[in-house]
Amino acid sequence: MAAPPLPGPLAHLAPLLGHYGYWAVGAVVLVEDFGVPAPGETILLAAGVYAGAGRLNVWAVALIAFAAAVVGDNIGYLVGRVGGRVLVHRWGRYVFLTPKRFTAAEEFFGRHGGKVVTVARFIEGLRQANGVIAGTTGMHWRRFLAFNALGAALWVGLWTTLAYLVGTHITTVYDEVSRYQLYVLVAAGVLVAAFVVRHLVRRRRAH
Repeated sequence: MAAPPLPGPLAHLAPLLGHYGYWAVGAVVLVEDFGVPAPGETILLAAGVYAGAGRLNVWAVALIAFAAAVVGDNIGYLVGRVGGRVLVHRWGRYVFLTPKRFTAAEEFFGRHGGKVVTVARFIEGLRQANGVIAGTTGMHWRRFLAFNALGAALWVGLWTTLAYLVGTHITTVYDEVSRYQLYVLVAAGVLVAAFVVRHLVRRRRAH
């Protein structure tokens, strides 16, 4: 079966997907997720389009991308956990990250790290630095692993499914989703905060 023409910004990935298929998906998503500049989200969309056209299996694309995302972020976590703190204390002042600010960041990640790890998957820049930040700030690995896997599942599920269903119209859909993504994330944050406040108020009344 002939490969469908990939639209706009996805077109340059056609030779890579055509030659390496699932290997390309896994490798690109993996390296992006521990900080290497790579088109992880873009290749996920392109692979979804190919799956919709019958060139790839959509379940295989999703499982490989999920595994690569989780492993990549855990490599980033290990890098941050082993060397991040030393680098921050040695070079942080040159980018205005003083020990005091770093301590504040650790405390913030300790309180809200799970939400940050999950949501960061959908934000360019944070997606690549997510694991390193979690490791550097000392977030517990099991907690990071759980929320990272949740974020990866949501991220892979959303873009693979949309690309599979809408095919070569994915760039139009992607632009629309990205436009309102911030509002959706803010609304989700407000909703979570409301539930937390409600829970705390009920506990206080119970005591």
